[in-house]
Parts: sequence; C-alpha cells; structure tokens
Amino acid sequence: MKKIIYYMTALLLLGSTFMSCKRDSDYVSVNPSPFIANFDLRKLYKNTEIQLNTTNLSGASSIRGVVISDQASGNIPAGLLIVQNSRITGSGIDSLRGIAINIGTASANYVPGDSVHVKIDGSTMKRVDGILQLTGVNAGEIKKISSGRNVRTQAVNTAILISRPDFYESTLITISKGVTAPEPVTGDTFSGNKVINDGFGKATIHTEATAQLAKSAMVPFADFTGIVFRNSDGLQLWPRTLEDIYELDVIKVSPLVVTGYLTDPDGSDANNEYIQFKATRDINFAVTPMSIVTSNNAGITAAPTLGWAMGGVRTYKFNITTGSVKKGQFCYVGGSNKKIWGSASTDISNAVWIAAKAYSTLNGDDFGTATTNLLANSGNVAGIAVFDGTTVSASSVPLDVVMFGGGGSVYTAGPPEVGYRITNTDKYSVIQNRKRVNFYGGGTNTSKYAFPATSNFTMLGGIYDATTGLWSTGRVAKNVELKSTSQLSEIQQATGFTVIVN
Repeated sequence: MKKIIYYMTALLLLGSTFMSCKRDSDYVSVNPSPFIANFDLRKLYKNTEIQLNTTNLSGASSIRGVVISDQASGNIPAGLLIVQNSRITGSGIDSLRGIAINIGTASANYVPGDSVHVKIDGSTMKRVDGILQLTGVNAGEIKKISSGRNVRTQAVNTAILISRPDFYESTLITISKGVTAPEPVTGDTFSGNKVINDGFGKATIHTEATAQLAKSAMVPFADFTGIVFRNSDGLQLWPRTLEDIYELDVIKVSPLVVTGYLTDPDGSDANNEYIQFKATRDINFAVTPMSIVTSNNAGITAAPTLGWAMGGVRTYKFNITTGSVKKGQFCYVGGSNKKIWGSASTDISNAVWIAAKAYSTLNGDDFGTATTNLLANSGNVAGIAVFDGTTVSASSVPLDVVMFGGGGSVYTAGPPEVGYRITNTDKYSVIQNRKRVNFYGGGTNTSKYAFPATSNFTMLGGIYDATTGLWSTGRVAKNVELKSTSQLSEIQQATGFTVIVN
C-alpha cells in the first residue's frame, strides 16, 4: 500500500513539473492597440497640461472616432475638430467621450459623420479658454477613413449635464423639451446666449454672432441638440445648424394636475370612486370652465374611434363650470357619496369638491352612460384626462393625462390613428425622434400605473413646474391602505409631490 501511494505521489509531482515548464513559444504574443479611446485619454488630464507619448498612452499613438463638428456652420470655436468615440468597458459603463483637436484651418476639411484616425503622439492636452483640447497635432497625419457614419447623440437633461460636465464635454447631446426663458418676442434671434429650462434645471444655448444660425428666429420651445463646451462663461450647448433645433408645440400649463385616485373603495363602487387634483393657480370655473373625462375599457375589442369623446360605456365626462379653487389646494371630482374609502367610511364632503355626481344612476355631462365603475379596478387599461373648456371631441388634446391598469385594444396605428390622445407630461411625449406621436400606445407612450388593491388610494408624487408646464420629477405611485386611517390629510401627503409656482 505504501508503494502505491509513493508511485501516485511521484506521478503527480512529475505531471505538475511538466505543466509548469512552458516554453516561450507556448505563449500568445499580444501587441498593445495603436489606438486609445477618449474615455481613457481624458483621464490622463489632471488639471495641468500634459504632453502625450506612447508611454502615458499605454502603447497607443492615435485615436479614432467620428467627427461631430461642422466648421462651415460657423458655430464652433475656430480651428477645432471635435471627435467622439467609445469603447467596450465590460461593466455597463457608458464610455462615449469627445475630445477637441486644434488643427487650425484644416478643421474645415471635415464634416459630421467623417470617420478619422488621428495621430496624437507628441501632442499636448490642455485647457485653452476653458476647453480641454489637443494642441500640436499634425493635420497632415489625420486620415479620413470614411464618411457618412452614424453620429451618436445622447439625450441628457440639464441636471445630469450640470452634474457631469467632464462626461459630456465635447460630445453631441440633445436637451429635450427646453423652454426659452424669457419667452422670445418678435425679432429675437439665436445670436448670443439664450437660457432654456427643461424642467430639470437651466442651460445656456450659445450662438456666435457670425454663425449661420445667428439670424434665425429664436423659438420658445424645442429639442436642442449641440456640442457641449466649457469656457469662461461656464457650460454651454452650441447648436451646429438650424437642423439641430427641433421646435415643439408650446406646452400649456395645466391648471389642474392629477395627484391621486380611488379605484376600488370598500363595499360598493357606486358613487364612491373619486379623483384628487392639485391646482397650479387660482381658478374660477365660471370664468375658466374645465372638464374631466375618465375611461373604462373593460372588454374592449377595438380602439375607441372618438377617443376621450367616445362616450357610452367607454368614457364619462364631468363639466366644471361653477365654484373655485386656490393655487396649491387639493380638490376632488367623483361620486356623490364623498366618503374617503367607501360608503361606511369617513365623510370628506368638507374637502374642495369641484364636481360630484351620482354616476351610477346619472349619465355624464355631454357623454357617458351611467356606470357602477367610474374608474376601472381590474382588467384593461383605464385613464383620467383634464381638458380646457367643456367641449371634448376626438381631436381634443388634454392638458394632463394619467393611465393605469392592464392592456386592451385601445390604440390603432392606422392610418388613421385611433385611440386616446395624450399630451406632453412626465410619462408621455408627443414628439419622438422628430415624429409626432399623438396617442397613448404609440411610440414609447405606453407608461401606466398598476391597479391598487381594494380600499387603497393611489397617491402620485412628483415635481411640477407651473411656470413651464414641465415635470422635473415624474409622478410615482404610492398606494395607501385607507382602512387604517380616516384622515383626509393621509391622501394629500403625496410623497415628494410639489407644485413649483414662480
């Protein structure tokens, strides 16, 4: 037995010896890449200029990428060629970065979409007039590989842009739903610095006085695309041409925004369901009438041809033509019982009710048949819409929209398109990829809240700017079990909900 153990041990030792003694030819020879990504290149800058060489470039001598600058437009710092690229990081990190390369008049030889290789060995990286750039690059050693390449544009809101200036510097971005502040008047042009507000913060749009864009009329509301630069005036977005500005329909500020709803009260649903709103300004409904429409799509097999105006069992309408509400107040629309979570619960008739109806026995105002379920609590998607005035047709666009529940055949792409119209809100956008998307279910307009459990009130918390009509923080649903409380204040404390009124 000892001999067997001895021989086995000897064999193992002999095998491990052979395994550990590899020849040089057994190893795969790997050469460092001649290209460094901007992601790694920019990390070398430590707030002081640095001369680049193959040592600090980890064996690389060049960068490659896609040109995003357009010197012919005139709205770019003179002499700069802007190239962006990315690399696979293996950890989900977005590695798209840009770099400015100062090559003087030769920068005019390149246009957006050109693919280039640029030798940077021997150049210097430093900030000039606030812009991080490479100087000393030999323009003769830039090779154009191809043209017409896809140029990646990142969608960025102002809060993220301001928090990560180095990340976005010298890259092409789009700030969506930017409202010009102050609103432009006749004769205002893009020339100079203009401030926009996208609901998340403010950004500066810069246009050189000699640029092609400079004489174009300033727009009040748009998606703004451009290259991010840092200079002595701070962080700025420089659009290249008028094509970088996509004008949008001006947003109407909604006097009422949806902040909650009770879809499934305890006991009977009849005349016990209701919706909570918050007023963004003082409203006298006799002077400024409004309407609220709910949709219930139980068993639907085809999209409603008249949308919110479909009536019948699909949509139910409340006209609000009397009474008033103060800015910042919560107010209610719904069943005539005015109870907090069902017929046996606390009376909340002392709240500000701007419309209440025995909807189980009375038809809606103008359309909608009497129904036990004003607000669906299971099955297909349902919704709530706020309208300016009391005339609602298939073409009417709401001021605010909330959808909740399941699926259902509520949208047909067409032509013609059929379904429930939406507007620009925290969840929906009527312009996507420069195409109009007018209906819930079209494009990415598919967001909805889940059905809450019985006796749960759905609170919707977010941050709404009543000056611009934009949401800087989208509404998030929080369901509250009302059986544990009888206090109206519980359903008015939507976590994080704020209306900013300037």
